[in-house]
Amino acid sequence: MKSTVLQNLSVIGDYRAELGETPVWCFRSESLIWVDIVRQRILRYWPYQEDRVEIHTLPFTCSAALLTDRPEHFLLVTGEGIRLYDYHSMTHYPLCDWPETAATRPNEAAVAPDGSVWFSTMDVTAKNALGGWYRFATGDVQPVKMLGDQHVPNTLVWHGGHAWFIDTCAHCFYQSPASLITHPTLRTWPLPDDVFADGSAVTRTGILLNARWGGACLAAYLLNEYAPQFLTTFPLPVMQPSSCAFGGRNFQDLYITSARDGLRTPSATDGALLRYETPYAGQRASLFTL
Repeated sequence: MKSTVLQNLSVIGDYRAELGETPVWCFRSESLIWVDIVRQRILRYWPYQEDRVEIHTLPFTCSAALLTDRPEHFLLVTGEGIRLYDYHSMTHYPLCDWPETAATRPNEAAVAPDGSVWFSTMDVTAKNALGGWYRFATGDVQPVKMLGDQHVPNTLVWHGGHAWFIDTCAHCFYQSPASLITHPTLRTWPLPDDVFADGSAVTRTGILLNARWGGACLAAYLLNEYAPQFLTTFPLPVMQPSSCAFGGRNFQDLYITSARDGLRTPSATDGALLRYETPYAGQRASLFTL
C-alpha cells in the first residue's frame, strides 16, 4: 500500500531552505506559497506556469504567509506582529503588534474556519516552554491568548468539529473545540519520546499526514473522537520534513517543505520543496476575513 500513496516525486526548483515552513496552496492563483523562516523569505511556486518560482525577502522573521479574502494580499505572521502583505507592490502594514517579548518567535499558523487566524509562539532557542497559542480576528486590538506553557507548538488543522495540534518537544497531541482552545475542553494524547512531530495536512476523510522532523518520513494518523490512531509511515528523501499541504487543481498533490538547519552534511534534497501525487484529497485553505 505504501508504494501507491506517495507517487511521482518532484523536487521543486533549486532553492534549499534553511527552515522551510507553512506551505499553503492559493487556489485563486494556482500557486504554492511557503516561507524560509531563517532567511526571512516568502517563496512562491506556479506549477502550471512553467514551474516558475519567485522569492521575496522580508525585513523580519515570518513563519507563515496565509490567504485572505482580498486576492494577492497575504496575512504574515511575523516577529513584529500580524502584517498584511500586498504581494505585487511588496509592501506591508500592521494589523497588530507582537504579543510577547523578543525571547519568543512565531511558529505554526493557519486560518480557522471562522476567518480568524490562530498562531503559536515558541522560545527562540527551542529549549524552554515559553510558547503559546493565540487567536486574532479583524477588529481585535491585540491577539487573544488561548493557551500557554508550550514548547514547540506545531500542526494546526480542523476536522470533525475539532482543532488538532501538537507540541513537538513535549511529544503530545492535542484536541480542542474548533472555535477556541481552552484548558477545560483540552484533550491530550502522548507521542513516543523519539518522535518529533512537526507540521501536518489533513485529508477530507480525516487522515492526518504529519511531517516527522529528523525522521525522514511522514506519519499517517486517522483522526476520530477517541484518539488519533496511528496508521503507517511513508519514507521521504529529506531528513527534516517540516510541514505539508495539499494543492493542485484537484487538491491531490501533496507539497512537503523541509529544512537544512542544523544538519552537518545536508543532502542535495534537504531543504527542498517536494511534491507527490497521492490518492488522497485535501481541501481549500480558509481565508482570513479582513
